[in-house]
Amino acid sequence: MTQGTDRSVLLVVGGGIAAYKALELVRGLRERGVRVRPVMTDAGARFVTPMSLQALSGERVFSDLFSLTDESEMGHIALSRSSDLTVVCPATADILARMAAGLADDLATTLLLATDTPVLVAPAMNVRMWEHPATQTNVATLKARGVAFVGPEVGRMACNETGPGRMAEPDAILAAIMARLEGERPLTGRTALVTAGPTHEPVDPVRYIANRSSGTQGYAIAAALAAAGADVTLVSGPTTLPDPPGVRTVRVETAREMLAACMACLPCDIAVCTAAVADWHVVPAAQKIKKTTPDAVPTLQLLPNPDILATLSQPSPTRPRLVVGFAAETEQVADHARAKRLRKGCDWIVANDVSPATGIMGGTENEVMLIDATGCEHWPRLDKAEVAHRLVARIATFLHTPPNTPKQPDGPEP
Repeated sequence: MTQGTDRSVLLVVGGGIAAYKALELVRGLRERGVRVRPVMTDAGARFVTPMSLQALSGERVFSDLFSLTDESEMGHIALSRSSDLTVVCPATADILARMAAGLADDLATTLLLATDTPVLVAPAMNVRMWEHPATQTNVATLKARGVAFVGPEVGRMACNETGPGRMAEPDAILAAIMARLEGERPLTGRTALVTAGPTHEPVDPVRYIANRSSGTQGYAIAAALAAAGADVTLVSGPTTLPDPPGVRTVRVETAREMLAACMACLPCDIAVCTAAVADWHVVPAAQKIKKTTPDAVPTLQLLPNPDILATLSQPSPTRPRLVVGFAAETEQVADHARAKRLRKGCDWIVANDVSPATGIMGGTENEVMLIDATGCEHWPRLDKAEVAHRLVARIATFLHTPPNTPKQPDGPEP
């Protein structure tokens, strides 16, 4: 594998509405100093133009297997071995089938059959096509041969059906590419702080005030950050979860203990605050509060707890470059989350609806919105581990983007 700015990707753009995402992928790779050599199928050229790919990549776009000039100067065999990684984005059901069968009836499939470099594919197709036994057999065959997959995701597609088959977002594909190109993980050298779980605020030696949080999402994010190479400290309230692998875990009980543990982690590059911190505490009684009569109700004076997210977001020499908060809401989710982001001063807010009917609080899945200064992005319902990996991919992209680089407008959803 080549190093430094010599890193290169051979990008095969297949046909499908998701092909527009390949343009954003090229932009992200170029920002990281990766050379991109585009190859288009005939179907791919019906969705994005060769000129667009050429303008973004700064390279000639290849599409014709029988070009005599190409055969004279380089040849399809040389082209197939000219890069560190071959990426198929989008990988349609047709391309996957031809790859599995070993067909070579155009430039793209000829290169894929001739290449001796690793191959990464990002599938994109209708849910019925993805779930068809023929496609699943082809996928299993390709995986057995060492082809790597990123996605597909579950979500609404251009055909207005919902399910698996939606192509992974460019950030997730970019993270997967960089993990293979760099010979290291994309967040290597970065430090991250994650808070997770509830806090318990003692009322007396046997009672406490708490929030309903299992800590599952925060633990998944800590594990995903560590897997991406970050040096991660997880500050966790009381949970029954095991420590994530490769993560330094600090166990605390109260909000004040959590704040102290967080401040001890500064400075750091990333702070992700998923903990469901109790807003109030009381001065706990030294002994168990007794119910002296059937109707006796103790008076508890509630005192405000420190605001951990707002404290970490305050401008200071040790403020993390990226502070991500979470907003668990039961109504007007987006409006309340936007207001929280402004009030706390954090960079991003990940919002979700935790109404009892959703099953999200304490469950294994999550459905979130990512809100920043530019807008609100809805993610489909995903396993919490997948939400974590998707968020970490977005974090890696952010940290590799020079400060003050404007965000590109979002395109139509496939």
